Amino acid sequence: MTTDPDRVATARALLKHLGVTAAGLTDSNRPAMPTVAEYLPAVIAAASPATRRTYGSSWRRMAAAYGDRRIDAVRASDIEALMRQAAVGARPRRNSRNGRHAGEHLIAAARAFYNRAIDDGYLTIVDSPAYRVRKPRRLPNTRRALTPDELSDINAAARSGGHDIVLDALLLRLHTETACRRAGALALRLTDLDADHALIRLREKGGTQRWQPITPMLASRLDDHARARGAVAPTDALLRYRNGRPATYRRYDLLWKRIGRQLPWVAAQGITTHWLRHTTLTWVERHSGYGVARAYAEHTDRCGPATTTYIKADLRAVAAALSALTGHPPPMAIEQQGRPRPSA
Repeated sequence: MTTDPDRVATARALLKHLGVTAAGLTDSNRPAMPTVAEYLPAVIAAASPATRRTYGSSWRRMAAAYGDRRIDAVRASDIEALMRQAAVGARPRRNSRNGRHAGEHLIAAARAFYNRAIDDGYLTIVDSPAYRVRKPRRLPNTRRALTPDELSDINAAARSGGHDIVLDALLLRLHTETACRRAGALALRLTDLDADHALIRLREKGGTQRWQPITPMLASRLDDHARARGAVAPTDALLRYRNGRPATYRRYDLLWKRIGRQLPWVAAQGITTHWLRHTTLTWVERHSGYGVARAYAEHTDRCGPATTTYIKADLRAVAAALSALTGHPPPMAIEQQGRPRPSA
């Protein structure tokens, strides 16, 4: 039996007038459809703190634009229009790309919003307007490993001014030794520092946790810094301002702006803390191999060749790489050097 297009169009118009979707007719067990503004608190409550921080501004933008619409009434063209607005209105930054990241970020936030609606049974994945909008194509990354001279100049600039050069110098040293992300550094607590064994416990994206070797010098300075600035309880923040409050992302912004004023090439290239991660991991890969660099970075993704399953490096291999990088071996690297090699 063939379908009459005119009758289908008439039926769709009637359903739209009644505020009913075809999906709603086929599944009477689905909950009543909320508006974007009504549903947003549930999305926020179910999200992790990191997700709320990442997508919160985009979710608020969605609520401001379409808050009174039911979540199944938002169209793909609406999401795309909002993406264009986000790209045009993006705040200029040193490493911005004409709003491309802002547009991509909004699509990711919209998909996270509708993923929650799908999980809660309001929609199916084919109903999600966010998945019918393509993300802007990501441009090649401009980050690179810094040269030794560039890294030396950056550290010298950080120590030559500012109202808290102790914290600034610690941040640069910590990121250079560990290749950790900003979130991992700011999440450090007193209990995450094992000064006796020169280890710190990093908690980073994806809920990953790892013990990372650091030099005894950095371990001692981190411990002195935290305790001198009021860290007492095990859960107190390790990195702290002079007034005793925990350091925030704002410290990084101020640090790189100050360095950029002293070193114009830093500002021109948009160098940030993440370049330190590139620098350290590139060095480790060149001198210690891909498996050690992967462990150093705590890359747990499963994509890539199957060989990665068999080239895992342990904590002692990471410690040996740090020893070669800094010339200051942590206790674990010294212990490894003293072990007899297995016989053939």
